[in-house]
Amino acid sequence: MKSDIEIAQAAKIKPIVEIAESIGLAEDDLELYGRYKAKVKLEVLEKFKDKPDAKYIDVTAITPTPLGEGKTVTTIGLGMALNRIGKKAVTCIRQPSLGPVFGIKGGAAGGGYSQVLPMEDFNLHLTGDVHAVGVAHNLLAAFLDAHMMHGNDLNIDPYSITLNRVVDVNDRVLRNIIVGLGGKANGIPRETGYDITVASEVMAILALTTSLKDLRKRLARMVVGSDYNGNPVSAEDLKCAGAMTVLLKDAIKPNLLQTIEHNPCFVHAGPFANIAHGNNSILADMMASKLGEYVVTESGFGADLGAEKFMNIKCRYSGLKPSAAVIVATVRALKMHGGGFEFIPGKGVEREKMEAKNVEAVKLGCENLIKMIENIKIFGIPAVISINTFTTDFPEEIEAIKEAALNAGADSCVVSEVWAKGSAGGEELAEAVVKACSKPGSFKFLYPLEAPIKEKIETIATKIYGADGVDYLQKAEEKIALYTKQGFDKLPICMAKTHLSLSHDPNLKGRPKGYRIPVRDVRASIGAGFLYPLLGEMRTMPGLPKTPAGTKVDIDEKGNIVGLF
Repeated sequence: MKSDIEIAQAAKIKPIVEIAESIGLAEDDLELYGRYKAKVKLEVLEKFKDKPDAKYIDVTAITPTPLGEGKTVTTIGLGMALNRIGKKAVTCIRQPSLGPVFGIKGGAAGGGYSQVLPMEDFNLHLTGDVHAVGVAHNLLAAFLDAHMMHGNDLNIDPYSITLNRVVDVNDRVLRNIIVGLGGKANGIPRETGYDITVASEVMAILALTTSLKDLRKRLARMVVGSDYNGNPVSAEDLKCAGAMTVLLKDAIKPNLLQTIEHNPCFVHAGPFANIAHGNNSILADMMASKLGEYVVTESGFGADLGAEKFMNIKCRYSGLKPSAAVIVATVRALKMHGGGFEFIPGKGVEREKMEAKNVEAVKLGCENLIKMIENIKIFGIPAVISINTFTTDFPEEIEAIKEAALNAGADSCVVSEVWAKGSAGGEELAEAVVKACSKPGSFKFLYPLEAPIKEKIETIATKIYGADGVDYLQKAEEKIALYTKQGFDKLPICMAKTHLSLSHDPNLKGRPKGYRIPVRDVRASIGAGFLYPLLGEMRTMPGLPKTPAGTKVDIDEKGNIVGLF
């Protein structure tokens, strides 16, 4: 089997104007970035406003493992398969961060014969949106420090400042730094740090905004800290929001690319799913919903993280209602959740145990899948289970997953082979999704915004994670009181926790029970429009492993990129 990049480079690619024409877009609706990628103008929303909304499908997963479950592969493959069976489908996914691309995870353009092209552009700079986010964010940080140096007219308490700077690579040594050294000309010394760009509130804002005007308002609301009286200080107070908007005036436009089978795919925004809400942009979904009959989008990590935030945050701000959810599972991941083998950091996977038949371990691991099905059912929409298959899977293990899923209330459970076969390997999944979307919808949110902050936190912890309750550390108590006083208590909640467990503890696999959730802090993304409690230790700046994925990336003698995956 060829590598992902070899498959991508061998594929024929069509001019992006032809892909645009297939969904009713004219060349005048585009801003071309070469022959194979384009931005789509926001005026398209007005042009197609009278068209009915498409069926809206979110692709989520079980609790992921370091092995990767193939959620993006399934998302892209499902979109292709829907087109294959005669449905007009548009796929919407996030743009990856350069941190994971050159770190451990690698790229996020799918894989095998279920990819987005051009694969190299997708995984690298694309149209520069991530860089625009970084510059806009760092401009605000520079404005803030300059204001502090030049007299601090806003009376900002330096110990209240929550705004870090950002860079889009994994660089752990920048997590905690001191700025302003070297004398008065270099500013006021203070402790601060760097986050990775996709963890920036500006990125979350880009993903949740609905128009250029709304973008300006959200940027203005960004809170950087408080004054000595406890009042919030915003980007508008620093008179920076207008310039930030100017820097993002092109980044706000969704990017149009194509799948390996020449189906349309929007790639726009890339917020983290364990810190932010982890979904592609609302604007891309709104466009896709008017240009196709089915929209397939993907939320980050499992149905306890990205999917919960998709429902409670993204759908609140977009007004779009999901028709169904697809939960991606693999035999090997469920086997790991059931104790069949371990993934040992620094040593890798116990391959012999992973590839050995172990139906009992799969059945035990299915407790995780069952909880994810329950989570989707809470929102009142159908759940389709997609088993992303590998050559090491045994029929008995697959049957065990199907039995557990259907007994738990899944609307269907099918095998997907899109990685190896492209759309031909996803026809059964596509038919199952069409059937699920035809059922009457009863979508509902998990909690009302009017509920107190603690009630919303506890609802997510007990109903989605399965915890017995919540314990608040002193800092969290203080922040909840502060945000309630400042009038931010009516915002939705965006829980920041590990993606490796339903709980806050990455070591608790399967379906943990008999535990309580500790909330050590609560932070505010007022511009994005949510509060985010921190459950356990959360990193907003990842680090590189001993052997980064970037060590394999290079240019060959013909100028082709090699080593991306």
